[in-house]
Amino acid sequence: MVRKLKFHEQKLLKKLDLVNWEAASGNLAELRVLRRYRLQRREDYTRYNQLSRAVRELARRLRDLGEAPESAAFRARCTAALLEKLHGLGLVGSRRSLEQCERVSASSFCRRRLPSLLLKLRMAQHMKAAVAFVEQGHVRVGPQVVTDPAFLVTRAMEDFVTWTDASRIRQHVLDYNQERDDFDLAC
Repeated sequence: MVRKLKFHEQKLLKKLDLVNWEAASGNLAELRVLRRYRLQRREDYTRYNQLSRAVRELARRLRDLGEAPESAAFRARCTAALLEKLHGLGLVGSRRSLEQCERVSASSFCRRRLPSLLLKLRMAQHMKAAVAFVEQGHVRVGPQVVTDPAFLVTRAMEDFVTWTDASRIRQHVLDYNQERDDFDLAC
């Protein structure tokens, strides 16, 4: 006979399934990535996983093409196109080798999300603050204000990540650096 659980114990164990614990807990690597990059939806992680799996499969197929002259030219053309696309997205470091496509993972996509780039650009101190800045509308990419933390930033757009004009954080940064203009004071 087991005693009846107290209210706070019931509340703590509400989401825990002791019978199917392994199935309920999910993959530990998945949970680690969800926590590290502050992914709010598990569907984002599964989508990134599917995309990275497709990239790796495409790289394997290109690698395994035959050595005939016409297939070698086709393979070189397709390899260059794939590496150019992945480099433009920021998923691989350089356009030199197809081996880099084998290392594309869901974390590679997570590193290209807007909050991760805010950390990289030192616009935020930690991931939680970066996600909050994006959700509250303090960040823009080019002329467009982005409020979705799942926004993937390409290498071309990376240079255009800035604070919005009306952002209080931008005003504090300008005040700290003593760069605030009199025209900005009127706005």
